[in-house]
Amino acid sequence: MDLRTLTEHRYLRAGEAFHFARPTLELGPVRVLHDHDYFELFWIDSGRATHLINGSSVVLSSGDGVLIRPTDQHGFSPLGAAPCRLVNIMFRAETAAHLLDRYEDDFAARFFWRAGPDPWGFRLDAARQGAFDQLVLDLERGPRTRARIEGFLLAILTTIMSDNLAPRATIPAWLDSAMRSARQPEIFRQGAQGFIAAAGRSHEHVCRSLKEHFGLTPSALVNQIRLDHAARLLACTDLPTPDIAADCGLENMSHFHAIFREHFGVTPRRYRAARQRDPVQPADE
Repeated sequence: MDLRTLTEHRYLRAGEAFHFARPTLELGPVRVLHDHDYFELFWIDSGRATHLINGSSVVLSSGDGVLIRPTDQHGFSPLGAAPCRLVNIMFRAETAAHLLDRYEDDFAARFFWRAGPDPWGFRLDAARQGAFDQLVLDLERGPRTRARIEGFLLAILTTIMSDNLAPRATIPAWLDSAMRSARQPEIFRQGAQGFIAAAGRSHEHVCRSLKEHFGLTPSALVNQIRLDHAARLLACTDLPTPDIAADCGLENMSHFHAIFREHFGVTPRRYRAARQRDPVQPADE
């Protein structure tokens, strides 16, 4: 199988320390593997895929992710009829070197610096998913500086992916189930009422519990999920913006533009223009 080496200059503009992408995998088998001169992490946002990595084949599903080193040779192929969407963050090798130099006692032989043929894999369970999603959204909506990517990496490596992090067992099972259901389009298109119906509890009880455990109202939660869905479609499809808004359950375009800009700091058009560069399935030059 052919191998292609990707370079940071292909994806990072002047002054950028990292790149953020939400690609949808193309149908068909892996034809070309790639390695890099940069580091990256990715996770499956929805669907399933086969990940060819250093001569092995691993099936990944929603919530599974991998920390990729520059020398790792890999590629992807979706599984099943449903689209497989990834989230990918790539960053400069100098950032990884700086973190290891400063925090060697914590990171040596772990995470991005793991020795051996297999890179470090992770799975986002329910206890970590909410905290991880918030860190990702905060990273995505701001400037792509070295300080911000280092802050993000430190946060996920020392908390979200820590071996010693205890699960948030205090979250009621019904709320955990409702949070997972809320990520389904048929639920979030209905707005806050869809989430409350999925929870199967009274409006007051849902509001009180969600505020206690996540600091959110049902409307704020559903809008976060809607805008995350919109961001994925803007980044990895050519759907017109009104169609994307409608797919989120937001028919009023003025409202959609207003909350999108408030959430991400840019208009949907600018967001799309900045993010349709795909380091997972690079197009030929």
